[in-house]
Amino acid sequence: MTSLLKNHIQEDMKNAMRAKEAERLGVIRLLLSAMKQREVDERIELSDTDIINIINKMIKQRLDSSAQFQTANRQDLVVKEQAEIEILSVYLPKQISDAEIDIAIQSAINHTQAKTMQEMSKVMTILKEQLAGRADMAKVSAKVKSILT
Repeated sequence: MTSLLKNHIQEDMKNAMRAKEAERLGVIRLLLSAMKQREVDERIELSDTDIINIINKMIKQRLDSSAQFQTANRQDLVVKEQAEIEILSVYLPKQISDAEIDIAIQSAINHTQAKTMQEMSKVMTILKEQLAGRADMAKVSAKVKSILT
């Protein structure tokens, strides 16, 4: 079964080719290449969740690069990285609000009855399933940590 997200990305590549959008086409090709590499390496068919994880990884790499370019005073490269982040972000699910994150965290804590930091992994396991691709898991982890300490 082919992923709906993968089909959408492939269609966008064709549209970018037709519209001669070189920058967008380049980013989409990089994404498709990363997806294909993972499929070949692991001999699997990627699910939408797998693709979202790849996109998140690529965005994180560009955010890191952008920060380094910013400190090196290379504004031209910062702009390029930000443009790539915007292109990749189109394929992510809608991000949820802080209030929704707080509700999910409280629900997971209640479900696991976690009281200490030693039980944080139980809470995070539930939250990763619920919030994958829809929230910054580093921020979620920090919130859980602050509640359990």
